[in-house]
Amino acid sequence: MSTLPATMPVAERPWTLPARGRVGMFCLIAGEAAIFTIFVVAYIFYIGKSLSGPMPGQVLEIPIITTICLLSSSLTIHFAVRALQRGNMGSFRIFWFITLALGAIFLIGTAREWHRLIYENGLTISTNLFGTTYYSLVGLHAFHVTVGLVGLTLVMLLSVAGKVHQENAEPVDVFSLYWHFVDVVWVVVFTVVYLVGR
Repeated sequence: MSTLPATMPVAERPWTLPARGRVGMFCLIAGEAAIFTIFVVAYIFYIGKSLSGPMPGQVLEIPIITTICLLSSSLTIHFAVRALQRGNMGSFRIFWFITLALGAIFLIGTAREWHRLIYENGLTISTNLFGTTYYSLVGLHAFHVTVGLVGLTLVMLLSVAGKVHQENAEPVDVFSLYWHFVDVVWVVVFTVVYLVGR
């Protein structure tokens, strides 16, 4: 009587090239991460080197609510992508819209902060080294949030028009990587500007 071998060979899945869209997004994120690294290093290098005020500790207020909104949007876009992968279009649209709203709240919060800094505290990009590095770093991040919001809005409009379906889950998931990147970058910017730099 024959016996089966103790271990059966497991059929290996054939290796395939990763999706071009996903590779492209990772390349974009790598390039953008390098740019942000330069701006963060510059901000850290110039901390405390301004010859005139205002200084960070005098004018910066920690943006807790807007930070919570932006970081929460990573969860909502994750839930949106999962819903799309399951073909649940209703949940997808709800979570996608919430992501869009949370991102917009964050951007509005940034604009309000800049308005206060400029018109109440007299801090502009040319006031001192702090103003230059602050607006450059936070502005770079705000620009990326704006680009992300444009993408979110476009997908939302296409979804409402019935142009986004379950088979589009892969490109939507690839786009969500960009939004996650924007959120991760904010953690770094928030730490450097509002915690370490004060």
